[in-house]
Amino acid sequence: MTPAHAVGILAAGVAAGAINAVVGSGTLITFPVLLAFGYPPVVANVSNTVGLVPGSAAGAFGYRRELTGQRTRVLRLGGASVLGGIGGSVLLLALPVSAFKKIVVAFIAIALVLILVQPQLSRWLAGRRPSEHRREQAGPLGTVAVLASGVYGGYFGAAQGILLLAILGLSLDDHLQRINALKVVLAGLVNLVAGVIFVFAAHVAWGAAGLIAAGSIVGGILGARGGRRLPAPALRLVILGVGIFAIVQLVG
Repeated sequence: MTPAHAVGILAAGVAAGAINAVVGSGTLITFPVLLAFGYPPVVANVSNTVGLVPGSAAGAFGYRRELTGQRTRVLRLGGASVLGGIGGSVLLLALPVSAFKKIVVAFIAIALVLILVQPQLSRWLAGRRPSEHRREQAGPLGTVAVLASGVYGGYFGAAQGILLLAILGLSLDDHLQRINALKVVLAGLVNLVAGVIFVFAAHVAWGAAGLIAAGSIVGGILGARGGRRLPAPALRLVILGVGIFAIVQLVG
């Protein structure tokens, strides 16, 4: 790894940590960077997942005020996220590399569409009004949807956060920032359980993972503190660009 590559991966980790805390699409920054620097797709995905775990923890810590009073939600939906993350990571290790390339191209395309419609999704969620009987906990359908998003995240986590925002917004009556804080925790649990499995059962590029981890911690803290003030249109354009670049790298 050259010094320039190391700086690039570290910077991508910072950006991904911040984006994961605010939007939930940081993988679309780090994954293409690792591909561009010559890492095989599955190794890049595994190393990226392991590296982003500390950033998720930092983001959750930054949202600790919004998480107050959500212990029961975290425990219930966290269990579903963990189960989904295990299933998705096992699928990643069990399916052939050729399948990963095809599946991930579709996942990235879906993620990019979700990112493009995220402003409308956020406005819709913010405009929802609590019903007469507030839904403090997600029902069975919402819990299953969270589990499914965990499978997606364990396999390839780009835009998992946006999926979770939509699921939680439909399942719970609460302020968007509190829902976003819960999203950060659930996505982080998926990354954590998948990362633990990958450490023992897959090839991790530890140099790259370490740089992403260091950068994502800084980015997670910055994203939780000031990410709401970032220019969202510019952020979506950057993610769109790197997502298209990742697709080109995978199909090229």
